[in-house]
Amino acid sequence: MTNPLPIAQNAAQQLSLLPQLANRHGCITGATGTGKTVTLQVLAQALSDIGVPVFMADVKGDLSGLGKAGSASPKLKQRLAQLALPEPAWAAAPVAFWDVYGEKGHPVRATVSDMGPLMLSRMLNLNDTQQGVLQLVFKIADDNGLLLLDTKDLRAMLQHVGDHAAEFKTEYGNISVASIGAIQRGLIAIDEQGGDKFFGEPMLNIEDWMQTDAAGKGIINILAADKLLNAPRLYSTFLLWMLSELFEHLPEVGDLDKPKMAFFFDEAHLLFDEAPKPLLQKIEQVVRLIRSKGVGVYFVTQNPLDIPDTVLGQLGNRVQHALRAYTPRDQKAVQAAAETFRANPQLNTAQAITELAVGEALVSFLDEKGRPNVVERGYVLTPASQIGPVTDDERRALMAASLVAGIYEQAIDRESAYERLKGRTVQQQPAPQSAPADPNAWGASAGRPAQQSQQPQSSQQPQQQDEGGGLGDLLKDAAGGMFGGGASSRRSDSPLQAMVKSAARSLGSQVGREIIRGVLGSLMKKR
Repeated sequence: MTNPLPIAQNAAQQLSLLPQLANRHGCITGATGTGKTVTLQVLAQALSDIGVPVFMADVKGDLSGLGKAGSASPKLKQRLAQLALPEPAWAAAPVAFWDVYGEKGHPVRATVSDMGPLMLSRMLNLNDTQQGVLQLVFKIADDNGLLLLDTKDLRAMLQHVGDHAAEFKTEYGNISVASIGAIQRGLIAIDEQGGDKFFGEPMLNIEDWMQTDAAGKGIINILAADKLLNAPRLYSTFLLWMLSELFEHLPEVGDLDKPKMAFFFDEAHLLFDEAPKPLLQKIEQVVRLIRSKGVGVYFVTQNPLDIPDTVLGQLGNRVQHALRAYTPRDQKAVQAAAETFRANPQLNTAQAITELAVGEALVSFLDEKGRPNVVERGYVLTPASQIGPVTDDERRALMAASLVAGIYEQAIDRESAYERLKGRTVQQQPAPQSAPADPNAWGASAGRPAQQSQQPQSSQQPQQQDEGGGLGDLLKDAAGGMFGGGASSRRSDSPLQAMVKSAARSLGSQVGREIIRGVLGSLMKKR
């Protein structure tokens, strides 16, 4: 059995987290500037010391100090002596830096297919109709063997489905062109926020985040999120995707002596802001069930009320820093936060929340039987690593020494939906050189069998139809092709025929069909 992990201390006792119950999840809450980041650093390094890999998002840029040993400054020594806290054994933790933009860490990527339509809909802020269209696009891509790896693949697929909406209608249902346009505009916005760098290959192997170093300490994976936080939907969807990846790939292990991984979700309110009900249900399901796979999830936010009750009820390990009660609404929030703790007869919890100093917190961890301990007031211990960020040179040195250095740096762009739909892939199909390409034979590049070409003209046959005749002959060819008559029926479609057929497919309404039939009928009478 692993020894308890000291996190805070008061005059009477140390307040410790039991490793065997660290997968029961938890939360760190408190107003800005009250010490949440240091508490997060102490928890992460304590878990790393016993061999538990950790993931955390660094939204302010100062968690990189975990990779460097701390030191006792005169001011820190004075504080330790004043609060009767022990001086830690200064040591660095093994770290790996990650960055969606590839600037402050190893690039981290996911494919569009792996992200899926539900999370993409959340990222793009789609309504129900638009989400349904996006799901159909994914279904059509899957049915035709088209890989959706990056955003240009998805844009090409959306364009293709929009152009052939009438053809897909009977098999997949109505596809709104307006919804296609809304999704395309959303993708452009996501690309500007860094989605073009996030979506692609090589995709992150989630097992690379579950490593230990030569000394048996768990690697602390730090995602540079200071820039990513400017795109809150991308940030929250990305972290939810990682949590889902852990849930889907890890086997059931039950209760262990220590977690297989700890996952810290900073600025957690972004995950739940304006989240649709299906997404909230998914989050609740993942949080409830991922415990049995050995993963502990810790939400870091300003107020516990930022977290829905269905999720908050799953968080057994609690650290509450100070909250400010300057307004009636704030006072209600303080009272609600106090009522979520197991009451301590010797402590007025609601009053204490407003009186806590920086670095002081109310702590309630689970006991040996999984019950919440009564809430205690104490000071968070000093981390053994550096408080504050490392320099850029130190960061680069740590990245170069990382276990995954050189694995994700080079992006890969293999054949996928974009290349096939845009005709970049050379098709190995026998076709006479004199036969023009059929502009409607999209299936040859999209995984469906293309229609058989008509008999080509002999090389000795004159080319009057192509060389002369003016607009009248072109219209005659188009009309003949539509109704199956004339010489044009014995060869591939002319450009005008293709245009007319495309117009007929696009104008699906009864009025459109009558206009087309009226125009072509007049031409046939003149013939």
